[in-house]
Amino acid sequence: QVELVESGGGSAQAGGSLRLSCAASGFNMRSYYMGWFRQTPDREREGVASWDSARDVYYVDTVKGRATIYEDNSKHTLYLEINSLTPEDTAMYYCGLSTTECVEYGIWTSYDFIYWGQGTQVTVSS
Repeated sequence: QVELVESGGGSAQAGGSLRLSCAASGFNMRSYYMGWFRQTPDREREGVASWDSARDVYYVDTVKGRATIYEDNSKHTLYLEINSLTPEDTAMYYCGLSTTECVEYGIWTSYDFIYWGQGTQVTVSS
């Protein structure tokens, strides 16, 4: 049974850092595309970080230079670290699993996730 469980969110001050984790089970992470996306009540869903089929990393412009996505296959966990947090990073963060790449030619093109977790809330105060 596929399961994705996000954790690591919370409240942070602007300028701080958070590391989000996505514990994956029930599938081989290397056989699928995974990524992080976020959503707030007043903004559209936004892809934050993922890899394309060439394993080139994509970051949304608003986190580029501040975020790192990586995976530890031995722990079956996907991570997203964001540094220099800003209030604009406030959102519910989700990790998703897809059979197709979410990113093509440097553009987030698909939210066609077949599984995603319950999300972890990040709240950044100024």
